[in-house]
Amino acid sequence: MSQEKNDFKELLKEKGLKLTTQRRTILELLEKHQGEHLTAEEIYELVKIECPEIGLATVYRTVQLLQELKLIERLNLDDGYSRYEIGKSENEHHHHHLICNQCSKVLEVEDDLLDPLEDEIEKSFNFKVTDHKVKFYGICSDCIKDNK
Repeated sequence: MSQEKNDFKELLKEKGLKLTTQRRTILELLEKHQGEHLTAEEIYELVKIECPEIGLATVYRTVQLLQELKLIERLNLDDGYSRYEIGKSENEHHHHHLICNQCSKVLEVEDDLLDPLEDEIEKSFNFKVTDHKVKFYGICSDCIKDNK
């Protein structure tokens, strides 16, 4: 994480902010829990193990800052919570999410199957697609197995 830590430190410096233990710990925690789509409250519960003095308000402010710096992304998985994950680089598309209607498990699809559709949209509408977000709803393999 040393290069990422230096990049993070530089981003903060540009904004006139310091790399605090709490900010570093929250970013490291999100990196360790990639693919888990944590809420701010879940981040707080995990980070206070390492930083017992941290408050929930600090977590909310830090998550907001990390989002503004485009280091993390906020997700809406239609469950009433804002969830967070490490952001993608500017030339990477978002991955897609599969959401189980029964157990609420969220799976990630890393393949970007929409590239041909994006090309067609760009040609047909003279519209430069910069990103897209896709969520699929259904029943996961575990729930299908449990229902047999």
